[in-house]
Amino acid sequence: MKELSKMGKKSMEVQIPIGPIYLNGNLDIPEGAKGIVVFAHGSGSSRFSSRNRYVAQELQKEGLGTLLFDLLTAEEERIDMVTAHLRFDIDLLANRLVDVTNWLLSNLDTKKLNIGYFGASTGAAAALIAAKEHANVVMAVVSRGGRPDLAENALQDVKAPTLLIVGGEDFQVIEMNEWALNQLKVEQKELKIVPGATHLFEEPGTLEEVANLAGEWFKRYLLEEKDKLIAD
Repeated sequence: MKELSKMGKKSMEVQIPIGPIYLNGNLDIPEGAKGIVVFAHGSGSSRFSSRNRYVAQELQKEGLGTLLFDLLTAEEERIDMVTAHLRFDIDLLANRLVDVTNWLLSNLDTKKLNIGYFGASTGAAAALIAAKEHANVVMAVVSRGGRPDLAENALQDVKAPTLLIVGGEDFQVIEMNEWALNQLKVEQKELKIVPGATHLFEEPGTLEEVANLAGEWFKRYLLEEKDKLIAD
């Protein structure tokens, strides 16, 4: 584990053991953080996704810790570049996310932090399945341009407040998210459509809006809800 300290923030390059393999990640914990957001990237992406890294940096400004990690090993990535089958193995990706969450719960720096998931594209399905498996731990889920429909069998059992964010020009994915929203039984659920945005939120200001929406959601359910419980 390589650790760097930056202006009241602890930044670490981590290797997370999952059975016989290790997954590489970047863990950032602002001073005084009470919550952490785990990123599950989309198909063909990695922890170096520029979009997820931007959102992570914005969340850190709000006092939230973040973990960006590779869902696949370097060898698996090489195989997947040719076959493209692992990136759509949602059960495999969800199981990896479950195991990474277990690691967070046992890690000295993170075990007391409230946990949320941020899933993009197919990573959103993995996040929802993992949220079902960790129903007593995961306190919020946000999906960006996600495929929550691929988590069909888990949706009715998700307990975490869930925010689905979709671009206004991403018509097919809007339909998939509307369907998934109806399947979710959790009371705290919303679908937010960002006007003028396509699937990758490349248009000016659209990714900033994603970060704003995600930040408000995570602050509400990872920070404010706990503070309210303590006050009560």
